[in-house]
Amino acid sequence: METNPIFEPVIIGFTCNWCSYRAADMAGMSRMKYPANVRLIRVMCSGRLDPTFVLKAFASGADGVMVTGCHPGDCHYIEQNYKALRRFLLLQRTLEQMGIEPERLRLTWASAAEGAKFAGEVTSMVEAVRGLGPLSWPLASAALAEHGGIAPVEELPLAGQDPHPAGCVSQEDA
Repeated sequence: METNPIFEPVIIGFTCNWCSYRAADMAGMSRMKYPANVRLIRVMCSGRLDPTFVLKAFASGADGVMVTGCHPGDCHYIEQNYKALRRFLLLQRTLEQMGIEPERLRLTWASAAEGAKFAGEVTSMVEAVRGLGPLSWPLASAALAEHGGIAPVEELPLAGQDPHPAGCVSQEDA
């Protein structure tokens, strides 16, 4: 009799150096329990996260991506987290057009003192993605297979299309 293993999603977490990375550290130092499914990548600011990093994470096999940063108004780089919010909203729409559920991308604000909140958000994200099941993105899978597990950004499904369709804001303007 075969048993189906429980799906364990892989979540890539881009964390702000000043707040949410410290919240993750606080959660660890306080021995708070949260799933080990998240792989954290520290960035200087959530507003400096290039949207292609998110696309690359999905193309490389991540089942979900979590972007975390300082609370609005508390950014060490003045208002870069507002830029992160605008990019997040654009990315959600883009992912939906690419056939990826927008729920696989999450934006969370967590200050350095909010280790419990960070742990709760990670747990919530893992459960949500587990409920969605594995990401089956055929275009990404084909690109991964062709390039030995690493999909170049230009091989992503929107390659060759105008990166700034009418009504969208470019990265420099965001």
